[in-house]
Amino acid sequence: MTTAAKIAKRERLHPEQSISPGPSAEPPAADKPSPVPCRATASWRGDAEEDLSQRWADVTDRSIHYMISRLTLGLSPAALLEAYFDWLIHLAVSPGKQVQLVEKGMRKWARLANYVATCARPTDDVARCIEPLPHDKRFAGEDWGRYPFNVIHQAFLLQQQWWHNATTGIRGVSKDHERQVEFTARQILDVFSPANFVLTNPEVLERTQAEAGLNLMRGAWNFLEDWERAANARPPVGAEAFSVGENLAITPGEVVLRNDLIELIQYAPTTPSVRPEPILIVPAWIMKYYILDLRPENSMVKYLVDQGFTVFMISWKNPGAEDRDLGLDDYRRMGVLSAIEKIREIVPETKVHGVGYCLGGTLLSIAAAALARNGDDPFKSLTLLAAEVDFKDAGELTLFTNESQVAFLEDMMWQQGYLDASQMAGAFQLLRSNDLVWSRIVHDYLMGDREPMFDLMAWNADATRMPARMHSEYLRKLFLRNELAEGRYEVDGKPAALTDIRAPVFGVATQTDHVAPWRSVYKLHLILDTDVTFVLTSGGHNAGIVSEPGRKNRSYRIATKTEKDLYLNPDDWVNGAASEDGSWWPAWTQWLAQHSGQRVAPPPMGDPASRLHPVTKAPGTYVLMK
Repeated sequence: MTTAAKIAKRERLHPEQSISPGPSAEPPAADKPSPVPCRATASWRGDAEEDLSQRWADVTDRSIHYMISRLTLGLSPAALLEAYFDWLIHLAVSPGKQVQLVEKGMRKWARLANYVATCARPTDDVARCIEPLPHDKRFAGEDWGRYPFNVIHQAFLLQQQWWHNATTGIRGVSKDHERQVEFTARQILDVFSPANFVLTNPEVLERTQAEAGLNLMRGAWNFLEDWERAANARPPVGAEAFSVGENLAITPGEVVLRNDLIELIQYAPTTPSVRPEPILIVPAWIMKYYILDLRPENSMVKYLVDQGFTVFMISWKNPGAEDRDLGLDDYRRMGVLSAIEKIREIVPETKVHGVGYCLGGTLLSIAAAALARNGDDPFKSLTLLAAEVDFKDAGELTLFTNESQVAFLEDMMWQQGYLDASQMAGAFQLLRSNDLVWSRIVHDYLMGDREPMFDLMAWNADATRMPARMHSEYLRKLFLRNELAEGRYEVDGKPAALTDIRAPVFGVATQTDHVAPWRSVYKLHLILDTDVTFVLTSGGHNAGIVSEPGRKNRSYRIATKTEKDLYLNPDDWVNGAASEDGSWWPAWTQWLAQHSGQRVAPPPMGDPASRLHPVTKAPGTYVLMK
């Protein structure tokens, strides 16, 4: 049976499972008239045959889109072509821009020629004709200043600059299409960077000559080893040294709740007294929770427990095809609300410090807004770690989040029931291709070295999936329509407005975050009608959050905006908030202590029922699912 036939059979058996069904995918209600055949339909064709024809067309198109997605890493060719033709057509009818580009090209060639002539003179101090961008470290080595490699990399950077000019600033091109074309051109140019080839990279060439090519032999072996592991869905080299429950996620605790979506872990106290308000941590479901409980030295969970807090952690199930119909509301109800209900049984008559990381912070905000709307206020405070609630300016991750791309992803997920971990990883790597792709190729395959595996890398390789329906709703409601920030996101048929949240908020953003840019996270100041303490810390989306005390080269800025304070734009905020050295964790726990009661005896581990019939020890079973 062909793939299309199998999917058609599934659709006939389970028509309600379609992610974005067309008009014929939902049976008409009893009180609705039957659809009237269009004039182009033959008179002998009945409604049933028309419905079957439409269903066959949908199945065929989706099957083809799925096969294409395997070749394009989930990117929609239609979305790329739409952006490309928008740019090309407007450039074709802009003779002024064309002349300007010709002039810029001639000036750049003249600058390069002058640079070449200057390099030929007997002088050691030759100024570059173009400097790399601050974050571009490909040509930072001294060897790149030697001829001819200085000319080669300068020519590349001038070409890169020219293409930036060519893809931006054209009147009539939509802003989204301009960003897509500029991003795509940059990615293509990065493929041909002189740093990526043996003969044009002086550092690789010197290593090759010194080792008589042994580095390339080691690199070839590294490539074959990586390819074999990827083809067989095995973890990367060195990940075997890290094991969940053995040297990762070993903070003592018990699973006190398990349902079809989460396991709730309660961690054992380490202090004779604790703050009365427990902490509930909601991690993102696109990651395993133990990024916040790696080794004891950098475990946020252990740090909080040692500071006298009772900590609960949600561990999400790694969904499969059978979970395709789980939606955002299921994650809210079976995740956040179920956890709060269980915590209230264990620690009754007290409020909870809610902590949400990345998408977990977004979900926590939705749950808090809906509960506040309904007159329920279970939160003493909320902490949002690299979490966005306004997705209008969510960085380069939104470059290809448009109707065409989302529909393409839906067709891909409709066939397999989920978004695969490798497809998500590919999208994130694309955002930082120089750091995550090309630099690794140079280091591992050309230099022949291996980057030592460490805990955060091992965690990053332990990826998860996302259910088809949930991911579709997340992209459409939050990214495409920005319903949450604009007060149009509905929970139980009514809008959940973030302005209803009254608990004080502690927001954390990271300076080099490519997933949740800090200026986007900063919009908490605009959206919330409560006190907001905001921290901007050094590091990226993960390393900036996992920033334990004692780690070198760490700093942060912190300031509080009360309800009565005037709004400051992000740049003014940065200029006004003094930089502090070290980890932001102590400042956070001090803030939590200020919003907590006096210490009391630790609560029991689990409720009476779970103490008689404990589920299992931490880290539980869901975190081990592959």
